[in-house]
Amino acid sequence: MNTRRGFLKKTALFSSLAGVMGVNSKAFSATGFSNKSNKPIVISTWRHGIPSNKAAWEVLHSGGKAIDAVEAGVKVPEADPKVKSVGFGGYPDRDGRVTLDACIMDENQQCGSVGCLEHIKHPISVARLVMDQTPHVMLVGKGALEFALEKGFKKENLLTPDTLKEWQKMQEEFNRNSSIINIENHDTIGMLALDGNGNLSGSCTTSGLANKLHGRVGDSPIIGAGLFVDNEIGAACATGVGEEVIKQAGSAMVVELMRNGAEPEEACKEIVRRILKTNNGNKNFQVGFLALRKDGKYGAFSLVPGFNYAVYDRDGNRLIDSPFI
Repeated sequence: MNTRRGFLKKTALFSSLAGVMGVNSKAFSATGFSNKSNKPIVISTWRHGIPSNKAAWEVLHSGGKAIDAVEAGVKVPEADPKVKSVGFGGYPDRDGRVTLDACIMDENQQCGSVGCLEHIKHPISVARLVMDQTPHVMLVGKGALEFALEKGFKKENLLTPDTLKEWQKMQEEFNRNSSIINIENHDTIGMLALDGNGNLSGSCTTSGLANKLHGRVGDSPIIGAGLFVDNEIGAACATGVGEEVIKQAGSAMVVELMRNGAEPEEACKEIVRRILKTNNGNKNFQVGFLALRKDGKYGAFSLVPGFNYAVYDRDGNRLIDSPFI
């Protein structure tokens, strides 16, 4: 039998657990997260997240779904040749071939992904069709290209003259037997959105590390590494050196930490700490995480300075510098 005394005991127990886990009790109700949600909202990685957020916000502000917003948003840098780390005009691998990775995930944990895809400007839309029209999660390489062409995507040259010149210069600076990993050459765009119905979705798309070995696939198309969405808790995405993110199942772990009571920023920070520890304190690379909780609270954290992210909500569209170790 439910009694007032029993209810008070349960309330006291929850408060005690919240304190132990470091949970901000003001963010919760007796049934979970607060109903006072900051929605709709869209957040994305790096400076090119500003125009990306604008496209996503147009979907959200008109009452659209988060899954449609995150696809529309990241298509902006995919089509922009000035963004050298995503889509058209992206940096090629060491053989001079532009290969793209992308994934997308909705509120029902349906997801689609493509890896090492060539000649298609919008890999995120191919990933969406993998999710919507196949029983699979991931298609790669030649199979991904054949699927895209079957679905009506146009085959085109993604290597622009400007990027080709930069790639040729790289050949003078890079050892062909290795890929130099630095802060400048892996600015993936990851995007997370919470729509007016309180549903979460995410997307991630990139051309990967500049001068990578042909066939290399990073974290961006890997569900649980570059992106993860749990509509009960929150969503997270990653940027930086994908190999390090994959080793930690980074984005899934950020969401799991939020499930256990961590604030978004603290959850991101913990996984960055783990990556630092496994690299014996080496900071000669960049990795960062971005998280969005079910109630609209967000946070980010990176290994070294330089990571920023864009936020678009009722207060407008703005760029924020991430805290770092």
